[in-house]
Amino acid sequence: MRKPAAILLASASLVVATAAHAAPDVVVSIKPIHSLVASVMQGVAEPKLIVDGAASPHTYSMKPSNAKAVADADIVFWVGPTMEAFLDKPLDALGGKAMVVALGDAPGLEKLTFREGGPFEAHDDGDEQGEGHDRVTEKAHHDDHGHDAHEAHAHEGHSHEGFDTHLWLDPENAKAMVKEIEARLVAADPANVAIYTRNTLALLKRIDALDVEIAATVAPVKNKPFIVFHDAYQYFEHHYGVKVAGSITVSPETAPGAERLKEIKAKIAGLGATCVFAEPQFTPKLINVVTEGTRAKSGVLDPEGATLKAGPDLYFELMRTIATSLNDCLGKDS
Repeated sequence: MRKPAAILLASASLVVATAAHAAPDVVVSIKPIHSLVASVMQGVAEPKLIVDGAASPHTYSMKPSNAKAVADADIVFWVGPTMEAFLDKPLDALGGKAMVVALGDAPGLEKLTFREGGPFEAHDDGDEQGEGHDRVTEKAHHDDHGHDAHEAHAHEGHSHEGFDTHLWLDPENAKAMVKEIEARLVAADPANVAIYTRNTLALLKRIDALDVEIAATVAPVKNKPFIVFHDAYQYFEHHYGVKVAGSITVSPETAPGAERLKEIKAKIAGLGATCVFAEPQFTPKLINVVTEGTRAKSGVLDPEGATLKAGPDLYFELMRTIATSLNDCLGKDS
């Protein structure tokens, strides 16, 4: 029996309306950023994550399932080509389909340049610039698609883009990225603007509360220097006033030489008892090498959430875990 034309028309209209208001297909590169995007999208849809599990963006290789997710995406959020080099060419290959949002270009970020010289491994041979924090006050240039901004950004200066990309370790930067995430989602999906706005306001308040909590956690150990596996923590250091005395390597994909290890070991001895922190994705053997024969203790820091379950709560767990690990190791009696 044939349905009346009016019913068919109403059904067709419902299908069209549903399709028109479907949430965008969102893909996110790494866990800390995915957590922020997932928080803003709660109640609308779940974004897909590329670098899942204990993988590191520094050494990641795209899987076929990742490539398909990127090809099908309406929006792709990433930090930029320095943090996720493995994603650079796949995004270029999109050919204009997706809105590509480099959150390293979000308005309001405070960017710190890569540290060179001093206790940190120089990026350029013979370049000794000291160990201070240099701010980069870059502002994003936005286009509706985002791809042109990515193209320009990928070719600025040298391959390091001039700034450290572990931006989320400063909660003020996390808030700036959240606002950019909201703006892009609202532009792509105005039907859900009320949900995105509500989630964003709640998330910003939650980050403010987290900031106060972490400041209190690290306050007792702020003046105790420590060594990290790679120089990923200067945003956390800059914001909370803790003292990173040096790193075993700047880039975890580049193994330090024997001379570098010798220098770090001397640095540890010169500081007296301190802590040397490994990272879960990389072999702890180098930590053992530099601490052998010293009074230094060892711990683990996880700046990218490798050991944490992906989702809206990951960012908060990540920041708390760093603060707790610092307090636990540095707070021990020497």
